[in-house]
Amino acid sequence: MHLDILGIGGTFMGGVALIAREAGHSVSGVDATVYPPMSTMLAEQRISIREGYAPPPPNLTADCCLVGNALSRGNPALEQVLDQGLSYTSGPQWLAENVLRERWVLAITGTHGKTTTSSLLGWILEYAGRTPGFLIGGVPGNFGRSARLGSGNLFVIEGDEYDSAFFDKRSKFVHFRPRTLVINNLEFDHADIFPDLAAIQRQFHHLVRTVPSTGLIIANGDDGAVADALALGCWTPVTRFGTGPDNDWRLEVIDAANDTVELAGEGEKRTFTLPMPGEHNARNVLAALLAARHAGVSLDQGIEALRCFRGIRRRLELRGMVCGIRLYDDFAHHPTAISATIAALRAHHRGRILAVLEPRSNTMRSGVHRDTLGASLQHADRVFVYRPQMLEWNLEAALVPLLGERVLIIGNMEGLIERIAAAAQAGDAVLVMSNGGFENIHERLLAALAGK
Repeated sequence: MHLDILGIGGTFMGGVALIAREAGHSVSGVDATVYPPMSTMLAEQRISIREGYAPPPPNLTADCCLVGNALSRGNPALEQVLDQGLSYTSGPQWLAENVLRERWVLAITGTHGKTTTSSLLGWILEYAGRTPGFLIGGVPGNFGRSARLGSGNLFVIEGDEYDSAFFDKRSKFVHFRPRTLVINNLEFDHADIFPDLAAIQRQFHHLVRTVPSTGLIIANGDDGAVADALALGCWTPVTRFGTGPDNDWRLEVIDAANDTVELAGEGEKRTFTLPMPGEHNARNVLAALLAARHAGVSLDQGIEALRCFRGIRRRLELRGMVCGIRLYDDFAHHPTAISATIAALRAHHRGRILAVLEPRSNTMRSGVHRDTLGASLQHADRVFVYRPQMLEWNLEAALVPLLGERVLIIGNMEGLIERIAAAAQAGDAVLVMSNGGFENIHERLLAALAGK
């Protein structure tokens, strides 16, 4: 079957493309732009990509078109699909019907930590010899790709609450029907499609309704918003994890500088070293261990697997070191994630931290986070913020009162790079945070630092 994927450059739809190709389908796709790492992975699988939606090709011949949720009516490629009367569906629905139907699905959900927890879980299962399939919104270092079909009965999937397609406004994860469900945390996000947190919790309630009574929900017991979502109705056993005393599995950070934690629950205790720094990652690790345990992997084997975990691209990823200056890349784009990422780096870096932020997400552009963004950046020594087009609020008014002269806001990329390079000194860590390509700032900044 020939599948044509509209919006193939996104992490989810690109992952579907990789899985479909591995399953033996002919795959092509189109997107406005496609950038690494997804462009590289698609090219390695010889998947033909058309860049730019207009003008569309004279005639599409795909057996089925998979439509990404970034496309809406008026998009030339989508209009062509409709005008030609071609068969179409959403990426989540195609995946559910063609890949997940016969699998034990382990879905990782929540506002933060989905990619890290999914990557950890996928590796733990792989280490245990279970050869899982997976679809993850990042690239785990142990696999070098974001998705694969797998040969076992297990499938790990990052369960995004964003909508499925222009014709299906349910969250993607409603299609997945997991047997093991992790709910890491819940905060308001995706302001372009959700009016408030309650609307997101309602989608999580729909998801909870699909988990069988013989399955397991692994939930953050310290998060009141998660508890409220489960209180809407739950028919599945729940294991709660966190730092609070009422959790089934409790986590304590023993030594933050050396990433040593203690895990206790059900009369058992384990002390081990985290593969990634930060308390937020300690929670991610615990969730992954418990999910793998539900699928038959012991805690001891799971902890053993952590020693070989190679991290994830764009999660405090060290992109290079020039003149004694370290450049890190991270996907953080929500104040909670920004604060946690800076804190994790601070625990391991003694020098200055220069935070570089692109407020790119739809939620950030709309101003939902204007009152909390400044506080999330306050533990950086210097802050450089790129002013994107179509920003609907005043960055200066939100950041300068709290950050003062430490913050520089600029709308010119060349100027931004020049100012960062001029400010950086040997011993500094430059932390770039964005949920997009950020105009290849990492390589450009490394070149500018080398030219000092």
